[in-house]
Amino acid sequence: MRFLIIFIFLITNSFAEEIDGIKNLVLIKPKKHDSLTFLDDQNNQLSINEFQGKLILLNFWATWCAPCKEEMPSLNLLQKKKELNNLEIFPINIGQDNPKKAVIFFKDLKINNLKPYFDSPDTLAKKFQLRGIPTTVIINKEGEEFARIVGSIDFEDKKFIEWLSKFN
Repeated sequence: MRFLIIFIFLITNSFAEEIDGIKNLVLIKPKKHDSLTFLDDQNNQLSINEFQGKLILLNFWATWCAPCKEEMPSLNLLQKKKELNNLEIFPINIGQDNPKKAVIFFKDLKINNLKPYFDSPDTLAKKFQLRGIPTTVIINKEGEEFARIVGSIDFEDKKFIEWLSKFN
């Protein structure tokens, strides 16, 4: 299954490279996306452009997704890493859950360093052509997508943190 996901991803991108030792992480040719917006829990619209100059992780998840539930605690801890002080993490619910259900999901998992966000009516899931969840899109300081994590990952993995800190 992993091979199939990577193969599909390679076909849809002109350049892709898997990083040794980091599960499910694939580098792609940097790509700028226009008008990337999502919603906070008060239904206010946020734009990726507001965070220019930051390293951004867009983690797409849903409350019914078991691998999402498994990786969320490590994503929560990643936000507190001192060596990643220029990192912004946005867990974006694409499961069409109401905000109350997402807040309960975070509370049950003791997620206290992150807030839940929600896919906008323009749907980032479609713009990024997501093939499943969890998927994490990594955007560099210039606002370009340059890597994806297709499937779940342990965000506390030392190799991943070392790799990510190079872009911070």
